[in-house]
Amino acid sequence: MAIRKAIFPVAGLGTRFLPATKSIPKEMMPVVDKPLVQYAVEEAKNAGIEEFIFVVSANKDAIVKHFGVSASLERALQDAGKSSLVASIRDCQLETSATHFIIQEHALGLGHAIWCARHLIDSEPFAVILPDDLVLSAIPCLKQMVSVHGEQGGNLLAVMDVHRQHTGRYGILIPGKVHNRLIEVKGLVEKPKPLEAPSQLAIIGRYILQPQVLNQLGIQQRDVNGEIQLTDAMASLLGETTFYGFRFEGKRYDCGDKVGFLEANMAYALAREELQEDVAAAVLRVAHSIEST
Repeated sequence: MAIRKAIFPVAGLGTRFLPATKSIPKEMMPVVDKPLVQYAVEEAKNAGIEEFIFVVSANKDAIVKHFGVSASLERALQDAGKSSLVASIRDCQLETSATHFIIQEHALGLGHAIWCARHLIDSEPFAVILPDDLVLSAIPCLKQMVSVHGEQGGNLLAVMDVHRQHTGRYGILIPGKVHNRLIEVKGLVEKPKPLEAPSQLAIIGRYILQPQVLNQLGIQQRDVNGEIQLTDAMASLLGETTFYGFRFEGKRYDCGDKVGFLEANMAYALAREELQEDVAAAVLRVAHSIEST
């Protein structure tokens, strides 16, 4: 079955980026000249997604406005003869009929955010994209996954190897058989301590999930922190439905982390031909100035 719908959980507080995120949602923080959430939407479009479901908190109207029409801004740019900029803001607009905004009233974890969108999913598989995770690749990460899912089916989780000391930040696979980039999932552990981690294969923010996951999330099972975790819901379905890890092609940047966010800005700028030379020179200037102090 085709993957037509994607959920974007964007209700987080972004506390690691305070005070910047006091008034600006972290998903609206720019990498070069586009906000994180726009990269996520463009990746979804490229993968064939037709419906865009945003799970937001009550104070994130900036995301709603970003994907809507801004007639006054367009007129001002047109009057100034800046038609290329008009095109750039029109590119980020989404059709109202294809866009849904759901408020997550209580911050109860990723699993709860996805469950909040259950009435828009019905009985078809769907994608989940976490905008904090940027993947720079020739073929967008979700498009790679949709292609594989069309052949394999089941539930598909984007995975990558992480340092053992970082396993406590991720859902970690207990891996089974490996076939090319696909890894059978025998078990899942949410944020294990390094010495207790069953592997170093970590799930990042790209999923293709069967609707049974929503039923499991509806049980509202909570972890020690009182949150409803997606990893726990998926783990409880092992044996009933198939799960595969997928080693995607590309470089992932953790934009929920300050250093990862800065690294993403440099990488995405260097990937753009019109910026490459100037940005490379700027990086060298900064490095030299630090060495000389």
